[in-house]
Amino acid sequence: MKKLVIIGASGHGKVIADIALNNQYDEIVFLDDDKRVTECAGFAVKGTTENIEEYLSCDFIVAIGDALARQNVLKKLENIQCNIVSLIHPKAVVSRRVEIKMGTVVMAGAVINSDTKIGKGCIVNTGASVDHDGIIDDFVHISVGAHVAGNVHIGLKTWIGAGAIVLNNLSICDNCIVGAGAVVIKDLEEEGTYIGVPAKRLIKE
Repeated sequence: MKKLVIIGASGHGKVIADIALNNQYDEIVFLDDDKRVTECAGFAVKGTTENIEEYLSCDFIVAIGDALARQNVLKKLENIQCNIVSLIHPKAVVSRRVEIKMGTVVMAGAVINSDTKIGKGCIVNTGASVDHDGIIDDFVHISVGAHVAGNVHIGLKTWIGAGAIVLNNLSICDNCIVGAGAVVIKDLEEEGTYIGVPAKRLIKE
């Protein structure tokens, strides 16, 4: 019997639960540090991250949208040697020459093309695409309908917003947010939030 513990009983967790069912998991439970939450997607919330060691015989995945929080929980799981899995929706298209590290989830309709490397704890969301020879560092989120062209390097904990486009042969540094619908046409070398067409760094007054 395949058992999965999903940490994070939110909307993101609901989507991951559906993917888990499509990956033949027989039993799914949630853990969430918000003790007011008792159910998610029809599955019980059985406790908080303090209860992780009660489920060491199960597989684990982290369903938290915030990159830093996702990183912290994944590190906790690694430290107690949990079996952290990645999940790929059966209706995603993933090349045979793609490397995906632990704790990453690839949603329905996503496309990841040849010779791309996806780090740990990443999210390639619904209908997003990453073309050939990409390097996606740990804890990156490529949002719904975002498109990353070929030979792009995206740095640690960067968030590519819904519907954003990153042109080919570019590099985006760590800890960036690319706003929804933005178009990145040159390297982003300074962390921050980038919006617009073409994408420009948002300067706070």
